[in-house]
Amino acid sequence: QVQLVESGGGLVQPGGSLRLSCAASGFPFRNYAMSWYRQAPGKERELVAAITTASTTDYADSVKGRFTISRDNTKNTVFLQMNSLKPEDTAVYYCRARARVVFTTTVYEYWGQGTQVTVSS
Repeated sequence: QVQLVESGGGLVQPGGSLRLSCAASGFPFRNYAMSWYRQAPGKERELVAAITTASTTDYADSVKGRFTISRDNTKNTVFLQMNSLKPEDTAVYYCRARARVVFTTTVYEYWGQGTQVTVSS
């Protein structure tokens, strides 16, 4: 049974930090690219950060220099360290696992249930 379970969300003041975790099970984690998305009320879901199987990372412009994505293949977990948080970072944060079968168009994709991050004074 595939599971992605996010944790670490909560209420934080502007300028504060949070560390999100996404624990994976039921699939070969090391073979999957992992990413964090977020969705604020009334807005579309957007990509925040991504990390490949080789641990190459990429970030949305809005979080560059403030957020850091990392993965621990020994623990089947991906992390999102969020620093210097702003009210506009308030959203539900989701992790996603994605892999494409080599030489085919078959894609496997899984999503977590999300964790709420609220940045407010």
